Amino acid sequence: MWETLLSRQSQFWAALWQHTQLTVAAVVIAGVIAIPLAIWSERHRRYAEWLLQATGILQTLPSLAVLGLLIPLVGIGWPAALIALIIYALLPIFQNTYLGLTGVDKGVVDAAYALGLPRKKVLRKVQIPLAMPSIIAGIRTATVLIIGTATLAALIGAGGLGDFILLGIDRNNTDLILIGALASAIMAILAGALINWITKLKVKKWLIGLLAILFIGGSVVPMLPQKSTTQTITIAGKLGSEPEILINMYADLIKSVEPNSKIILKPNFGKTSFLFNALKSKKIDIYPEFTGTITATLSEPVVTLPVGANAQTTYHAALKVAQKQQLTLTKPMKFNDTYAIAVTQKAASKYHLKTIGDLTQLPNAKAGMTAEFLDRADGMPGVEKQYRLNIPTVSLDPDLRYQAIKQGQVNVVDAYSTDSQLVQYRLKVLTDNQHFFPIYQGAALMRQDFAQKNPKITQVLNRLAGKISNEDMQNMNYAVNVKHQSAATVAKKYLKTHNILK
Repeated sequence: MWETLLSRQSQFWAALWQHTQLTVAAVVIAGVIAIPLAIWSERHRRYAEWLLQATGILQTLPSLAVLGLLIPLVGIGWPAALIALIIYALLPIFQNTYLGLTGVDKGVVDAAYALGLPRKKVLRKVQIPLAMPSIIAGIRTATVLIIGTATLAALIGAGGLGDFILLGIDRNNTDLILIGALASAIMAILAGALINWITKLKVKKWLIGLLAILFIGGSVVPMLPQKSTTQTITIAGKLGSEPEILINMYADLIKSVEPNSKIILKPNFGKTSFLFNALKSKKIDIYPEFTGTITATLSEPVVTLPVGANAQTTYHAALKVAQKQQLTLTKPMKFNDTYAIAVTQKAASKYHLKTIGDLTQLPNAKAGMTAEFLDRADGMPGVEKQYRLNIPTVSLDPDLRYQAIKQGQVNVVDAYSTDSQLVQYRLKVLTDNQHFFPIYQGAALMRQDFAQKNPKITQVLNRLAGKISNEDMQNMNYAVNVKHQSAATVAKKYLKTHNILK
């Protein structure tokens, strides 16, 4: 783990800084909202219960659902993550502030009024100082809660220590998971201790508030649009080693024709819908997509291709979908990363499983599959209809489904035909003899305005057309996932070995 941390120290410090920015900003903004609201509620107690219920309901909302609801409104990245974290920080700060204020001895408050002190002075000189331990406890609880929840920000491209956890799960790398998890835990402990230490310092409270505001300002300003003579190109990829390899190839090729451009890579950016929305809203400029995904998921209405449609038919259908949405799709690569159904070699041999239809011969069949595959028309619902199957299924993370079949918790999984885990776990891919699964060839997807502005980029990315076989991609995925080589190194090696990049 120490070696892994040293090799990724620049990435670690960047993730830690992003995590700190999100946490401080969320807690401070939540405090600015919740504390005045609690002070008002202390004077209008008939509304306090309603506010407590409202903030409580907000905290019970699943974090992934909150992020999903925010994406159409504010887009992907830092804003959505920040709003979600503020929502989760409201309850502990509001509740503790309110309870602290209402818990102040009534006799003390009455004595202050008896001395002729006005309402504002009683609040500032008596109630708030006596309620301060409770208020600080609420801020500390919110901070620890936010540090843990902020790891989910990585799912929508907002960065943070969650990047290490997601990458570790995807690569089956315990070291990366531990780095992200332990760093979050240590950060939470230190944050709690820091809050306690600050409250004991004999400094003006307004100075602490000013420093917090300056910190937030310093975090937000660099994220605002800035004029620059250098073009910035943001290339994002879905979760997994394959998209990361491809975006590094794109970066190397673009750099060869646009050496002065600044290229930002966002690997493990999220699911298909996240990337597509980010592309349309100009949060990113390019991402690798698949022809079958464009026709089945990104078109409105969904394009229904005939069963067994070849690669050329699928590409032309995807091209039309892209053009209708003012997008440009480069020519496809050779590999067909289509869906597959896999079982263990042992089960295939014992029950004579060769095709997907043979799964009717598998006793006590139980499938572990990704949520996307279970929900797609060209996924499990279509497979069951085409092959007349009825198999109990559970939804699993893409990498965890391989762990589940290895441990015998499931005996059928969905897969991609280029997955390195098929070799790593010695799985048997069942033949799709009825040609149900459509063609999924990779190609670069970008906006038309970006492509028209940068014709050299479209041209250089088309150098990958017809390149990279299924075996090539599987070997590259294996090098990244199992041998733990960097995606950048693997990508550049392929480009140079095949004379695509000099």
